[in-house]
Amino acid sequence: MRSSLRRRIITPIAIAAVAGLTLAGCSGGPGSTTSDAGAEGDGVVTVYSTIADFEAEQLEKSWADWEKENNIDIQYEFSKEFESQIAIRAQGGNPPDIGIFPQPGLLADLASRGFIKPAPAAVEANVDEYWSADWKGYGTVDDVFYGAPFKANLKGFIWFSPAKFTEWGVEVPETWDDLLAVTKTIQEKTGAAPWCAGFGSGDATGWPGTDWVEDLVLRQSGKDVYDQWVANEVPFTDPAIKDAFDAVGDILLNPAYVNAGFGDVKSINSVPFGDVATPIVDGTCALTHQASFFDGFLADAGGNVGPDADIWAFMTPSIEAGGKAVVGGGEIVGAFTDDADTQAVQEYLSTPEWANSLVSIGGGISANNGVDPDLVDSPILAESIRILQDPDTTFRFDASDLMPGAVGAGTFFKGIVSWINGTPVEEVLTSIEAGWPSS
Repeated sequence: MRSSLRRRIITPIAIAAVAGLTLAGCSGGPGSTTSDAGAEGDGVVTVYSTIADFEAEQLEKSWADWEKENNIDIQYEFSKEFESQIAIRAQGGNPPDIGIFPQPGLLADLASRGFIKPAPAAVEANVDEYWSADWKGYGTVDDVFYGAPFKANLKGFIWFSPAKFTEWGVEVPETWDDLLAVTKTIQEKTGAAPWCAGFGSGDATGWPGTDWVEDLVLRQSGKDVYDQWVANEVPFTDPAIKDAFDAVGDILLNPAYVNAGFGDVKSINSVPFGDVATPIVDGTCALTHQASFFDGFLADAGGNVGPDADIWAFMTPSIEAGGKAVVGGGEIVGAFTDDADTQAVQEYLSTPEWANSLVSIGGGISANNGVDPDLVDSPILAESIRILQDPDTTFRFDASDLMPGAVGAGTFFKGIVSWINGTPVEEVLTSIEAGWPSS
């Protein structure tokens, strides 16, 4: 559940490594990877990803029975330096059979240079049946489909106490204006700041603020502008992006609304993002914005999460009632080899059977429409699956993970911090935009 955070921290390293290899013109190349489409394998398939520790153990459990039934040994390894090492290994002719990519852009970079094999027809058929077109697009490069989605996570939840909402006489808001009205009511009834936020995250400080802005860009301006923003066809200095900052600022820059339990507006930058769980659980703070993984922090702080429990969550509301646009993340499975064993593993990982195996043991969630939400023991993760499976949901991948690292994990993070510290939004947006490599 914390893998998204780690990915943000190491993004600049990944981009630097890829760029370095490109500039250096190393001797390795696509021809150094195996090209035995459909050839019989050796019974071993190596898989490499960022997914570590407990989550890695759950992955290995999720496919253990299939390995025995199919007499294929999946040898899994992970690394916190995956984003930098995967390009080096591919260039050096030592890639794994399969890589699980946390950033679609990194998969696209290697695919465009010929290192990634197009996905087998059976994998594409599964993706066409069990995922939305939005998700398939993240594994497609220049109209060639390379990889199926793997795990998923959902951002943009607003965490609150159902009992306190009843006490204050407010309901879960259906629109952004409703959310502002609920905020105002809570502030007036309690005399305290309703919201708390923590953007502290070491070198990645600021990333929770990018999640806020991404939610508002998608909800205010729609998916086309969001996509153009990710591609820098809509610059940060565009009015649509300023509107998103201004909307977030109506809450986060208002000293009457933040930072409950911690201090003034500027304290947002110094509070570690996970520390916000405690004031939510003890009632000092009424509202906070964070992804689905936050339920783990709340549990660690002594809270119970559920629709009728101490703490529950609703999705950041749209501008108009009924909107269903969400921002999230996940991984894409790409293969460097294509013998029969590798293709068999790729196909299995794209099935509802594997996804259900994963969620039933608490290994995470998937946007696979064949997943049964009732198999998940976490109410918020079950709710996340239902949102992802809703055919009316518009899903967009985390923008800062899609942008070049110099921007997404660079000037965007720094700009958020500067903005919270009081720098005018126009100046902040200009400085973020200057981070684009072509600027």
